[in-house]
Amino acid sequence: MPEIIILACVALFVAFRLYAVLGRRTGHEQPIVKPADLQQAPLMARPQIEQQPAAKAEPMGTVAAMIDPQALDGVRQIVAADPHFDVATFLDGARSAYRMTLEAFWRGDEAELRKLVDDEVYDAFVESIAARREAGETVENRLVSIERSTIDHAGMGGQMAIVTVRFDADIAAVTRDAEGHVVAGSLDDAVQTHDLWTFSRHVKADDPNWILIETDEAA
Repeated sequence: MPEIIILACVALFVAFRLYAVLGRRTGHEQPIVKPADLQQAPLMARPQIEQQPAAKAEPMGTVAAMIDPQALDGVRQIVAADPHFDVATFLDGARSAYRMTLEAFWRGDEAELRKLVDDEVYDAFVESIAARREAGETVENRLVSIERSTIDHAGMGGQMAIVTVRFDADIAAVTRDAEGHVVAGSLDDAVQTHDLWTFSRHVKADDPNWILIETDEAA
C-alpha cells in the first residue's frame, strides 16, 4: 500500500512537470501548418515592387487654355516630330526669353541679343538701338508683368518646329533725351502690350533652346 501511494505521487509530479514545460505558450512557437495551407503556398514568393507615385500630369483643361484652337493641329505635328515637346515647359521658356530679350534690347546689349534671336530680328534690334544712340536717347523700360501667354500658331516647316506665342503684358516705359529729360512715357503708369513672337527650333538638334525669328504686334 505505501508503494502505491509513492508511485501515485511520482506520477502526479511527472505530469505536473510535463504540463509546466509543454502546456504553456511562450509566444515564440511556430504556427501549426495545415495541409491545405501547404497546398496553397507558392514555392517561391515574388518580390513586392513598390509602385512609385506617377508624375502629376497637367490637367487637360489647363493645357487647352494655353493653346489657341487654331494652333492645336500644329502642336500635334510638333509633338509627333518631337515627343519631348511639352506645352507648359515651352511657354515657361518663352516667357523667360520674352523678358530677357526685351531687357537686352532696352539696355542696348547687342551681345546678349545675338544669343537669343536670329539674324533678321537681330539686325532690326541693332538698327533700332543705333538710332536711339544717335538721337542721344535712353530708355528706362520695365516689364511689370506678363498677364497671359498662349500659343497662337504652331506647325512644322521641314525639320523646324515653329511656334508663335501671344504675350499680353504690362510694361512701364520711359524715354529720356541726352539731358535726361523725359520725352515719352512714365514709370508710374504701365501700358498694356500685345505681342506675337515666333520661335523656331530644329527638332533633331541637341540644343534645346528656341530662337526668336519674328516679332509683331497682336490685334
